Amino acid sequence: MVNKKTLRTWVEIDKKALVHNYKMWRRFIGPKKKLLSVIKSNAYGHGLVDCAKIFSKLGADWLGVDAIEEALVLRRAGIKKPILVLGHTRPANFKLAVEDNIVITISSPESLKEIVSLDKKLTGSQELRFHLKINTGMNRQGFAVSDLPKVLKIVSSLKKVKLIGVYSHLASPCSKENETRTKSQVKLFKQAVQILEEASFNNLIRHLCATGATTFYLDDSLDMVRIGIGSYGLWPDEAAKKYLAKTAKWFSLKPALTWKAVVSEIHGAKKGEAVGYDFTHVFKKDSKLAICAVGYWHGYNRILSNRGYVMIKGKKAPLVGRVSMDMIIVDVTNIPQAKVGDEVIIMGPGISAYDFAKLSDTSPYEVITRINPDIPRLYK
Repeated sequence: MVNKKTLRTWVEIDKKALVHNYKMWRRFIGPKKKLLSVIKSNAYGHGLVDCAKIFSKLGADWLGVDAIEEALVLRRAGIKKPILVLGHTRPANFKLAVEDNIVITISSPESLKEIVSLDKKLTGSQELRFHLKINTGMNRQGFAVSDLPKVLKIVSSLKKVKLIGVYSHLASPCSKENETRTKSQVKLFKQAVQILEEASFNNLIRHLCATGATTFYLDDSLDMVRIGIGSYGLWPDEAAKKYLAKTAKWFSLKPALTWKAVVSEIHGAKKGEAVGYDFTHVFKKDSKLAICAVGYWHGYNRILSNRGYVMIKGKKAPLVGRVSMDMIIVDVTNIPQAKVGDEVIIMGPGISAYDFAKLSDTSPYEVITRINPDIPRLYK
C-alpha cells in the first residue's frame, strides 16, 4: 500500500466514478449488445490492471488493449476475460497469443500471410483466434472491402487459426460536418458484413462503434460497442455531451482522474527578477513562488510554460517560467496561506482534462494518456 505522505506527485482514481460511468453506458446500449471496455494505453492513464479488474467485475464482455504486451500483463494479473488486441501484433508474438488465449487483430496482407504460416505449425488443441479489421474510409488500418473475397478465400482454408470477429472504426462520428463521410463508412462496413455472411462466416462478433459512435450511431453498432474515453468520465466531443443531454437526460459521466502534487518549496522573487530556464518570465512586482515536483517527464506538457495553472487551496496559481523536466514554478502571491506540503491539483477539479487540453493545444485523450505510468495511481 502506497503511503501518500511519501509521494511528491500521484494520480487519484475514483472507483465510484468508474462504476457509475460503466453503468451509464451499459444502460444506454441495452441488454442485447456486448460491451468491450477499452483499457489500452494504461487505461487512458487510469491504470491498466486495476481498471481491468473493475470493469471485469462489473461485467464487461471484452477488454480492449493496444498491444499484446498489455494483454500479457493482464493475464499475469489473473484477468480471465476475453481480450482483443486492437493494434498490430508482430508475428513473433503470435504464439504468445495462442498460449494465453489472446485474440489479435489482422488488418494487413502481411499479417494474413503470417497466420497462414502459423496455421501449419499449430498442433493439438492449439488455436489462434482473431478479428478482421476493415478499412471503411479512415485509411489507417484494415483490408479494403473490395479485397474481402480474396482474403476470405485464404481464411476459409485455415484450420487452427479462427476468424471470430470483424470490425472497423469511424473517424469522425460526432461531427455534423463529416456526417456524409461517416454514413458512408457505416454503409461500407455493412457491405463487408454481408460479404462475410455470404461466404458462410456467420456468428462473428461485429463491431463498429467506439464511444462517440455509440452515442450517435447506436442502431448501427451491431453486436458490440467499444467504450474507451467514456468509461473514464470524459466525452469524446462536446457534441456528444449536448446530444445525450437532449436524448437521454438521465445520462451523466463523472471524471475519475485527479492528478495531484505537493508544494515542495516556497520562496520570494523581487520586482525585475526573472525565473526559470531562459528567464522567460520577469516579475512586475514582488512575488511569492511555489515549486511543484512535476515536469514534462511526468507528462506535464512543456507548451504550458507561462500559460498553464494549477489549483492550490481552491484558487488558481499561474505557472511562471519554463516547464522543467521535473519541476514547475507557480505564482502564489494571491494565495498567501499557501505553504510547503500543500496539495496541488495539476488536473482535476478547477482544471479539468478539457481545460488542460485547451491550454496545451491538444485533446483530452492526449493529456490523460501521457501522464507518466510510473506515477502511482491511488484508488479510492
